[in-house]
Amino acid sequence: MDTKIGSIDECKPTNGDVGSPPNSTVKTIHDSVVPSSAISVNSCDATLGRHLARRLVQSGVTDIFSVPGDFNLTLLDHLMAEPELNLIGCCNELNAGYAADGYARSRGVGACVVTFTVGGLSVLNAIAGAYSENLPVICIVGGPNSNDYGTNRILHHTIGLPDFSQELRCFQTVTCYQAVVNNLEDAHEQIDKAISTALKESKPVYISVSCNLAATPHHTFTRDPVPFSLAPRLSNTMGLEAAVEATLEFLNKAVKPVMVGGPKLRVAKACDAFVELADASGYAMAVMPSAKGFVPEHHPHFIGTYWGAVSTPFCSEIVESADAYVFAGPIFNDYSSVGYSLLLKKEKAIVVHPDRVTVANGPTFGCVLMSDFFRELAKRVKRNETAYENYHRIFVPEGKPLKCKPREPLRVNTMFQHIQKMLSSDTAVIAETGDSWFNCQKLKLPKGCGYEFQMQYGSIGWSVGATLGYAQAVPEKRVLAFIGDGSFQVTVQDISTMLRNGQKTIIFLINNGGYTIEVEIHDGPYNVIKNWNYTGLVDAIHNGEGNCWTAKVRYEEELVEAIKTATTEKTDCLCFIEVILHKDDTSKELLEWGSRVSAANSRPPNPQ
Repeated sequence: MDTKIGSIDECKPTNGDVGSPPNSTVKTIHDSVVPSSAISVNSCDATLGRHLARRLVQSGVTDIFSVPGDFNLTLLDHLMAEPELNLIGCCNELNAGYAADGYARSRGVGACVVTFTVGGLSVLNAIAGAYSENLPVICIVGGPNSNDYGTNRILHHTIGLPDFSQELRCFQTVTCYQAVVNNLEDAHEQIDKAISTALKESKPVYISVSCNLAATPHHTFTRDPVPFSLAPRLSNTMGLEAAVEATLEFLNKAVKPVMVGGPKLRVAKACDAFVELADASGYAMAVMPSAKGFVPEHHPHFIGTYWGAVSTPFCSEIVESADAYVFAGPIFNDYSSVGYSLLLKKEKAIVVHPDRVTVANGPTFGCVLMSDFFRELAKRVKRNETAYENYHRIFVPEGKPLKCKPREPLRVNTMFQHIQKMLSSDTAVIAETGDSWFNCQKLKLPKGCGYEFQMQYGSIGWSVGATLGYAQAVPEKRVLAFIGDGSFQVTVQDISTMLRNGQKTIIFLINNGGYTIEVEIHDGPYNVIKNWNYTGLVDAIHNGEGNCWTAKVRYEEELVEAIKTATTEKTDCLCFIEVILHKDDTSKELLEWGSRVSAANSRPPNPQ
């Protein structure tokens, strides 16, 4: 007899573009029929650890990032025993969490496993970042022996109190569900609830598994798995119709409407629907910086990144002069609004959230899914290309930076002119917090090129672990990572893990002597860091094991030669290119953005 189990398929964009990633990289779960022989569970496999491993695989996880500790060792044994699950040992818990974050951006779900409290609190920062970026990361912790709960015993790896809930309380604010598995009777229910909640909410979850239970068989794990599925979310039909009618009334009388995609397009699984509306309406289409890569940049009406005063050329002029703008899943924080300096008016805005729509700062329609709303709107909206025609009239192609003279110190704008030529459908860009935000934002993504950065949380050092996870999730792509020297010093260790796993990333280490983004917000001696021999450090980590190639470049001709080597002779290598730049050589966008954010940070207290 055939038995249904859950399987997960990645949402594929109907327009075939990955420069606009899938509707959401979050997967959709559905039932599929699989022969029972493929899922039968032997008695020796009927343990909590193996059940958790099978559920992870069913959810879409084939690689899990880990750091061993005595509370999770037995659990790791049982996770490793799952043939479809690859255990990747990381150098520290923070990077394991960042790797799960990067993995989830591509696969739609990621997972990490650490030990109790000392591991849990170390990974907490990465989980908070995943929460802020709406990423379903399953954080698994090996917990205390089930017999120790409810006693007055004091355990190691704790703060010395018999209360074991400190770690749980910390995770409650940065996860959408917490499961403490310290008995077998309801373990399968707790695990299933946690994983399904992560996928439904697109947020991290916490699962603590008592160290003595992972290897223990139980009758709830011997039966064929219950079908693992999520009920689809549906719009309220009347609410959807009312929202569409109110929006059409507003948009169809506008003279020059525009569309702007925001970061919540991904969690709403609405990237394709957004493009459908752009096709039908003829509106000029832009993205907020944290939505770069969510829609195809080769779209005929794409006008660039809307980021207030640091937008791509001519984009802000078109958006801010529009008499109606449709914002899809926006987040207006102090960074994305350039210190709250956007010239937008609420009464001109249709703000579309994942599950509600607000029209012109007036009525809000709830229980309306973004994708449904855009598709209905696309069927009935009046075509209006005025804003794009205005953009086309005023657009002037960007000039090229001056070519460096032989042996002239390399400039950052010259560097990224060469980076642009490296991009293709077979590459993906990871941009670290710092000036790489602004330089990478100006790159024009070809069809199929991936792009990720962490704007909402902005944790320096994120990109090393995220690059590890993203590259592991999509081995067919070559990741180009752009990391500042200050950020690199925080998380450098897991270059080792990239080498152990045979990754072929190209890392550009921007060595300009400090925390440049912070210099432009507020300078001080604390922003200057000790210079390292970065290529020497990576060579030491390499230590003759794995494929690695390093280069240090100071001049344009050296950069050109290094890129040529990395993309021809060293395609099977992890390539590390240290780029020496002047400490004051930054993008003009960072200079403008930094001064405005500084002004926002230094506002005096309101009068009492």
